[in-house]
Order: sequence, then C-alpha cells, then structure tokens
Amino acid sequence: MATTITNSASTQEKLLRARAAAAKLALLSSEEKNALLLAIADAIESEAESILAANRDDMQDSGLEGAMRDRLLLTSARVKDMAQGVRDVAALADPIGETLAEWTRPNGLRIRKVRVPLGVVGIIYESRPNVTVDTAVLALKTGNAIVLRGGKEAARSNQRLVEILAAVRGVPEGAIELLDSSSRQSVTELIKARGLVDVIIPRGGAGLITFVTENSAVPVIETGAGNCHIFIDESADLDMADPIVINAKTQRPSVCNAAEKLLVHERVAAVYIPRIVKKLIDAGVEIRGDNKSRSLSAGLNVGSASEQDWYEEYLRLCMAVRVVASVDEAIAHINRYSTKHSDSIITGNEANARKFLRGVDSAAVYWNASTRFTDGAEFGFGAEMGISTQKLHCRGPFALAELTSSKYEIVGTGQVR
Repeated sequence: MATTITNSASTQEKLLRARAAAAKLALLSSEEKNALLLAIADAIESEAESILAANRDDMQDSGLEGAMRDRLLLTSARVKDMAQGVRDVAALADPIGETLAEWTRPNGLRIRKVRVPLGVVGIIYESRPNVTVDTAVLALKTGNAIVLRGGKEAARSNQRLVEILAAVRGVPEGAIELLDSSSRQSVTELIKARGLVDVIIPRGGAGLITFVTENSAVPVIETGAGNCHIFIDESADLDMADPIVINAKTQRPSVCNAAEKLLVHERVAAVYIPRIVKKLIDAGVEIRGDNKSRSLSAGLNVGSASEQDWYEEYLRLCMAVRVVASVDEAIAHINRYSTKHSDSIITGNEANARKFLRGVDSAAVYWNASTRFTDGAEFGFGAEMGISTQKLHCRGPFALAELTSSKYEIVGTGQVR
C-alpha cells in the first residue's frame, strides 16, 4: 500500500521520491498499469463525497467568479465523469514498448527503435481539479512519475485527489507527488530541478507560461494561449457558418479553443456581418470591429477594435470582427496575430480550404467545423496533458504518445568496429 501523500516533505524530497518511482513504473506491464487505473477509477467513485467536501471548502475560500469559479467547481456528475475518463484511458493502447522502426545492418546488427517513458513529468496548472486526475493517469499509463503543482485555490481538492490516487494498492510511493501551492517557491524549485525532472508542462494563463518558459532549466512543453480565428470565405454556406461561430464563441468562452476573432470575406460581408453580429449580441457577446465591419453593423452596438484587440485572448464573451479581401489576406492576418492554436475556415471552395489548411501555421486547422474540438477527448486520446502550440516535441492536444521518448535496442552476434 502506498503511503498517503502529504505536503510536509520538501520539494527536493518529493522530487527524489518521484525519480525513484519512475524507475519502478517503467517496468510495469500494460496489464499492471491498466489494473491500477481501473482501481483508481473505483477509488474516485467510492470517495466522491470526501472529494466534494474538499472542493466545497475550496469554493468557499476561492474568491473566484464566473468562468474561473466554474473551472474549480466539482459536482457529483463531474466526479463520475472523472472516473469514467480514467477508465477510458485504461482502454487505450499502451504506447510503451511500441516498435517505431526496425532494421538489420549489413554487418548483421539488428537495430530496433522503441518507445519508452519520459521519466518524471512536472505539471504546473491553475484552478482545475480534473487536471490532477487526467494528467496523473496519463502519466501512470505511460510509466511516468508525475509531480503536480496546482493552483492554491484548488489546494484541498488536489490534496484529497492525490491522497486517493496514491493510496491505491500497487501505485509506487512517489509516483504521484503534489507540491505546496501556497507560494511560488515550489514552482521555482520544480523548474530548476534539472536531473530530477525530465520535462515541465505549464498549463494556465499567459503570465504563468511565460514565467516558466523563460526561467526553466528543465525542457518545457509549452501549452499556449488560444487567440483562435474563424474565417467566413466568399463561398461559405452561411446557414452552416452561424452555428459554428456561435458554438466556437459561446459554448465555453473561458477555454483556449474558443474563437476570439471572426474574419469575413468582403464579398459576403454586407450580408453576413449584420446577421452574425446580431446573433452574437443576442447571445450576450460584446463585439468589437474594424471600420468596415462597424459600418456594416449600423444600429448594432459594435465597439471599435484597437490594434491590441487582434492579439488578445479574451477568454470571455467578447469577439472582434474584421473584413478581409481574400483567403490569402485571412491567412496573413491569422499568421500575424494568432497564438498558433486553432483556426477554422468555413467555405464550399475546396481549393481555398486546402490553401487555408496548408497556409495557416497553427496546431489545429479546421475546414467547416468549430475550433472547440481541439481537445484530447474529442480527438480520441481519452484525456490530454494540454494543447501544445510549439513545434518540438509535440504539437496540438497531446496525451499518451507524446509522454514518451525513444531508445535504440541493438542486438549483435559479436560484432566489433
């Protein structure tokens, strides 16, 4: 039985435990890891009331409002979904040990490239207790130890969840470590722990991500902000476009894959902009526009978009609208202002769609669909560690395969060089 995790140990002690646990986790079979995950799912369900009690204490003291408060909130349904998510990960194929390539050299050496765990994964995140479970089970499935540094507003929820996960029989001591969230010191200690931690994943606002990427001595997989765009091309089916735009903006405006900007081709702007702006305003969205879109929205409450608006990730019910002359201008605008997260074209013209898909330099590029699908579960990954907007070592929603590295196994019969 693994010991209950507490925050009395120092960061250094927890990192040393995680490093020792990583060596044990790397030796577990797929069957052993899946059994652990199924036991974790059962434990989450059986301890639902204690999880909800800890979360109620967090909610009472958080001082959060609106979308951030909703991110922190756990309900019976959300705890049940959390457990089901663990079972979904258990059902996925285990990437560890997968042969990526295999060949024999002329001298008879047999070379095989195989997937292996990264080792110790550190994740820094804010206010979402479900991230604690999602990331821990993805790490366990891939034979990695994980060091969690959640936000202080979710301290009790995270503490209780980690206690439950770590107490499951068979989970090595140190496999799931939770750092103190009462000060930034633990963040600094984690990102400087080169040699004990193999990769850092920051999830949260732009300030947190910038601090980690600029100060970490450990390699970072950056999960970027989402200044996401939808472009309505001249051949777009406008009846299709309406629900896509409304969904992408309003279904959950506080997340990184929500659309923040709307670009409209000048040939359909006179028809489409007044129509969609009214629908967005009726849905509670604040609209800001360039001069052309404002003039086409006469009588509607449309503010003036500044240069800074085109860069901003609103994370709320706000959207900026611009008229563009062509698909090329839309691509150029997106590549200049976006955070390279998720962008979509609505068009019936396949040539324009292909140009957009090739030309927009973002992690996820859509044709006739909402940007809200950029998500590990929606992509069939079971869960995700985050959405990477960088190009090394992974890009887009990343989960099991991206929590691996590789090594070469070489078998000889006495060859010397």
